[in-house]
Amino acid sequence: MSASPREQRTSAAARVLCLGNPLLADDALGVKVAGALVGRMPPGTEVVQNDLTGFGLLEDLLEVPHLVVVDTVRTGAAPPGTIHLIREEDLRSAPGPSPHYVGLLEMLHLARRLGLPAPQEVAILAVEASDCTTIGGEMHPALREAVPLVVELVVGILREWNRPAEV
Repeated sequence: MSASPREQRTSAAARVLCLGNPLLADDALGVKVAGALVGRMPPGTEVVQNDLTGFGLLEDLLEVPHLVVVDTVRTGAAPPGTIHLIREEDLRSAPGPSPHYVGLLEMLHLARRLGLPAPQEVAILAVEASDCTTIGGEMHPALREAVPLVVELVVGILREWNRPAEV
């Protein structure tokens, strides 16, 4: 789901990239947040939903100065529904599960090394998940409750970047 088809994108001031698969229990969070954001963002802000990883993210990372990424994470260090706000400068590249895996941070670094129009500012809202692998599974109640909180955090980040959002 995209606020505008990828082929017809205009130059946006900000993009909210919601990652997740609607078929995989808690991983559906990004899809739910994308749905809650559509129609609530100001002109010049795109809401894009993507269920891909690695190189499948590249197109959605480009040609926008400000990027908010919404996704789930399983650290095991916090209860389900805990929202982690991570800035790009807080991240360090870590090896993926295979040499062929390329994550979000690696894609941002690759885009910049290739001289592609990568975002200047990136914020990641990672919501602690319980189960992201059960096909057809229900989202954990704490993640359902986190959706409106994530929406408010997205709005706050956009305001911080001088991109007023309407709620």
